[in-house]
Amino acid sequence: MAGVGIRLNKFFGKNSVTGYLAGSGYSIITTVAPMLLVIADILLMQKTLGYSSASYTNRQLFQVTILYVFVFSLIASAPLNAVLSRYVSDVIFNETYDDIMAAFHYGLRVSLIIDAVMVIPFSLHEYFVGGVEIVYILTSVCCFAALSLVFYTMLYLSLCKDYGKISLFYFLGMAVTFIAAWVFVKKLGMEVTFSMLLAMTIGFLIIASLGYALLNQYFTKNSRNYREVGRYIRKYWKLILANTLYTIGLFIHNFVFWTSGLRSTVANSFVYAETYDFASCIAMFTNISASVIFIAITEMHFNGRYRQYSEAVIGGRLSDIRKTKTRMFRLLAQEIMDLARIQFIISTVTFLICLIVLGRLGYSGTVIQLYPCLAAGYFILYLMYSAFLFLYFFNDLNGAVCTGLIFFFGTLAGSIVSMHFDTLWYGIGLVFGAFAGWTYAYFRLRWLEEHMHIHIFCNGTILKQSKGKRPPARVYTKRDDAEKGKNFVRKGEV
Repeated sequence: MAGVGIRLNKFFGKNSVTGYLAGSGYSIITTVAPMLLVIADILLMQKTLGYSSASYTNRQLFQVTILYVFVFSLIASAPLNAVLSRYVSDVIFNETYDDIMAAFHYGLRVSLIIDAVMVIPFSLHEYFVGGVEIVYILTSVCCFAALSLVFYTMLYLSLCKDYGKISLFYFLGMAVTFIAAWVFVKKLGMEVTFSMLLAMTIGFLIIASLGYALLNQYFTKNSRNYREVGRYIRKYWKLILANTLYTIGLFIHNFVFWTSGLRSTVANSFVYAETYDFASCIAMFTNISASVIFIAITEMHFNGRYRQYSEAVIGGRLSDIRKTKTRMFRLLAQEIMDLARIQFIISTVTFLICLIVLGRLGYSGTVIQLYPCLAAGYFILYLMYSAFLFLYFFNDLNGAVCTGLIFFFGTLAGSIVSMHFDTLWYGIGLVFGAFAGWTYAYFRLRWLEEHMHIHIFCNGTILKQSKGKRPPARVYTKRDDAEKGKNFVRKGEV
């Protein structure tokens, strides 16, 4: 995301109020604006289309359908996100741009297979056991597939540094969603919740289509080098494992409490815990500014230090390599601490505001009890994620996998144990898992600083690795040298 850093430096480099406001706004556009647009669109449709007049059963079904669509589309897209992002970055570095569309089509097929494996069994259960209408099920399946395509397509567009167009596509898609839902309800007299689901499906398809069209505009040729993409994915399987563990870990505490006393069931198929899920959502938004801050402080400063270190490694003196490495890791630690300090202030203020607002809106029971512990958990989680990304940055795949494993199993075990505590401490599982993952990632970065010379200079190979028959162990004898001398003399005589 170097393009983000360049623009942010232009904004913040003006040292003016308007410059800081413009920089903050651009950071929001490049990070959380698409998600906020989707949420705002759903709330607007509910407010204007008479959502409250729909039957309670239909409203429940719509809510859990949207919940499942978003959660499981994120999980379905997790395995390929990191590894294909790295592959495309390598392709851009090598300037073999025709391989980008090969990676896109290969990954698209794999992504659709993952979607089918996840959605088909559930849809059959929803139809035969839950008794949900087939039209509603097919629409929800299309919505799930469309959102998965959106996440997958935006992965490639983000590598093209065209974040403004990404936000524009989301805006256009959500605008079409609202207009379509209004037409379905007001003009065609269709049921409100089904109209909203159908309209969101159309909106997601438009976003994915616009993204695919722009991608084809950037990269017009396809090398069809699918085997190379497959080999690359198999080679960097640790990226798949690390990112998948992290993504599932984000929701594993919710899944645990879907089996608790807070559990609710819709259509004998959808299981969720409304109070816990709502408190988790509010806690996440309390700390979501951490992603904006991380992009700002990292892209503006750290990339420059990393570039200086890389240049010293390529052609500098040993003293230059040591000095630039020390300065790079010193800045890394400083930026993580700055993120923690700034986000702590923002989270504290947002926490107090949410307590007041939630109380006025009538959420005074279980949600208020769950919220504080979950807010603390998400605060630590975003700090862990920043260290997790730095492990990606330094190509420490073993460290990233271990961080994902510790976070996943720590959150899972902690949530299972916390189910037996008082309601106030239900979120302690997320706190424990995030803190354990953060602790390991932090000390892994410290270890990486001490062993950076090994990581940089000792991971390569002189000879190209290949599979085949082992060559003979003898490479040279005096007799071979004598034979070469005789042959040389004979050629000279001739």
